[in-house]
Amino acid sequence: MQKFQQLDIWKKAHQLVLHIYTISANLPPSENLGLASNLRRTAIQIAKSIAEGAGRDSDGEFALDLKRARAAGHELEYLVLLCRDLGFFTSEVHDEIATQIIEVRKMTSGLIKRITATPELIR
Repeated sequence: MQKFQQLDIWKKAHQLVLHIYTISANLPPSENLGLASNLRRTAIQIAKSIAEGAGRDSDGEFALDLKRARAAGHELEYLVLLCRDLGFFTSEVHDEIATQIIEVRKMTSGLIKRITATPELIR
């Protein structure tokens, strides 16, 4: 078990959540219960899964939570693409947030590989 706040991957995911909240505030009011809500929920799921996994008793359990975070990253990437294609986000906003999402997802994949490639450590 470790403090999630000390994990670089969680810090990046938390910054992603903050960014999503900022850009989703600019969506039309008609999307408050649609895309805005889904963007926020999915971004939170990434950071929440990392935080939750950090509190698990084993690396195997942590890896499962990281896989959930990675899957949510794919979902978020699609939602941001949809917002761009619907004209809610500019290409620049899309590219900026997509870069953040991909960075978090790569970090997640790297951590999954690292903790599953080594024998279970006593925490």
